Order: sequence, then C-alpha cells, then structure tokens
Amino acid sequence: MRRFSPPWSVKALSPDPFSSAVSVARAVRKFGRFTAVDDVSFEIGSGEIFGLLGPNGAGKSTMIRMMCGLLKPTSGRVTILGSDAAHQSRHVRSRIGYMSQQFSLYEDLTVTENIRLFGGLYGLSGEGLSGRIHRVLEMSDLTDSGDRTTRNLSRGHRQRLALGCALLHEPELLFLDEPTSGVDPITRRRFWKNIKELAEKGVTVLVTTHNMEEASECGRLALMYTGRIIAMDTPEELLTRKMPWTVLRIKAEPLMRGLAVLRSSSLCRDAALFGNAIHVFVDDGEQSREPLGQLLVREGITVSGIDVTRPSLEDVFVSLIETEEPRGVHPG
Repeated sequence: MRRFSPPWSVKALSPDPFSSAVSVARAVRKFGRFTAVDDVSFEIGSGEIFGLLGPNGAGKSTMIRMMCGLLKPTSGRVTILGSDAAHQSRHVRSRIGYMSQQFSLYEDLTVTENIRLFGGLYGLSGEGLSGRIHRVLEMSDLTDSGDRTTRNLSRGHRQRLALGCALLHEPELLFLDEPTSGVDPITRRRFWKNIKELAEKGVTVLVTTHNMEEASECGRLALMYTGRIIAMDTPEELLTRKMPWTVLRIKAEPLMRGLAVLRSSSLCRDAALFGNAIHVFVDDGEQSREPLGQLLVREGITVSGIDVTRPSLEDVFVSLIETEEPRGVHPG
C-alpha cells in the first residue's frame, strides 16, 4: 500500500481551528408539515474533522444538502467558506468535495473514464487533468487498472477512487456521507489515516455517519436526532460528561431472553446488546447490580458476570435519545 497523497501538489492551507469553514445559524428546513432540520446551529473550524452522528431519518442528509447549496433553508443561514450556501451555491460547490455512501462512481465506465468525467465536471482539462489522473490512480492503487470497469473493483478500491475523484479540484471542504459503509476494518482504518492526513494539510472534513467506531475518529461530534442537535462535543467529553446513567455490563445466557427480562425491570432505564453481553442503564450501579442478578436467576437465566463498565459512544447516544421527548417522525 502506497503512502496516501492527494491528487494535487499540496498548497499549504494552514489548519486554523479558530477560522470557521462552516457556520450554521438557526437553520430550519421544512417539507410541508414535516420539519427535517429544526433550529440547528454549529460551527466547524478550518482543518477540523467534524462528525454529524445520528440514525436514519435524523436530518443529517437534509443538513448536508443545505450545506452543499442543494436545498435552501426555510429559515436561518448556512455559511460555507465565507459564502451563503443558499444564494451563492455555484461558488460554494466549486470549493467543496463530496463523497457519498455509494461513492458516486459510474460503474459502467472504466477507472480512467470516471476520473476524466469528474475532472470535466470540475472544469479541469489538458495537462493539469492528466497529471491529477495519474495521482488518483496512484492513491487508489490502480496504476495498472485504468482500463478496468469500475463495477469490477473491490469495495476498498472503489472507496479510494471515489475519494480521489472528490479531491480532483483541490476542495477546501470535504463532505463524506457514510464513507466506510460496508468496507472491512482494515480498509476503514486506512481510509481514516488518509482523512487525517488531509486535515493536517488544512482540508476541513465533515462526516455523516451512524457508525460509532467511525464517529470516534472525529475531533468533534454533533449528535442529531429528529432534526435537532441534542449534544455536541469531543468524543471523550461526550463519554465522560454526557452520560446521565451508570452502565452495567451483564453476561447472561440465553442472551436475548436476558435482554427482554432486563428491559421489563423498573430498575433499568434501558438495555441493549453490546457484543456478547448486555449493557444496562441504571441510576445506581452498586444498588442495582444484586437485584438485577437475582431477577435474571429467578427467570431461569444463567448469569456469569455483572460489572460497572465505561460507556461507549453508542451508550451515550442511546441514553441521550431516551431523555429526549418524542418529537414525531422527520424525514432524513
């Protein structure tokens, strides 16, 4: 695997966390009677990796479309690299890159044809485009595969090719929409190494995801639910300050029966599967441990361990959703 290098001669874009690349101020987007984005505000510093985390239907995709200038907010303001995304959308799109979950590649075209197509869309031609095509082939490990049809590539190669295409025009801001969905852990790790190198060179990165492992790679996270941001901080601060309950890790057999029993207990705020164990949210770990163990045993469930454990990002997100009042269903 070659060392990652973006498909251009890097201009020193000095990372500046105090300079806002993205500023969203009280953004609202409605579709008829539905509110997809509800009074959302946040800023992203230059050179920052920022994650927008939430389940399907949380409003992430709608928020991305507004930031790309594809949708106008019903109210509020979205400013991208100093430009109003709603009223200067063409200028905004010339300065951003976008990589979707499906990688936005044309599977019937060859690798080189895809790169040329994206280069043309970005207004590149001649020797400048030829040089960048070579760099994209290098960073994708496809130097000898330019004539291969894209649908015949591995998912990891398609991922790297899509990233290279998104970077062809030297964007200052890169949007990644569920970028590692369906790829293996090694490919995901390599991909994030590439993204961090881009950020070190001053490229601002915004990632939308519902993958907790991916979310932990971001410098800051905004947790989005039913169109609203319900928490925003670094992953570590979210883990240590935003978890309202104690988490018990319970190993029990049969697992699914144990989960059902625990969810029915008044001692549990909530319970969820976590690997081969159950994470249970309680108000007091020490006082709850013994009665929960006794409850499981009475129900004929074998308990091999109950311990207080450090919450995961998934635990924090679930707990925050549980404390939110239901707001109805919103389109994503």
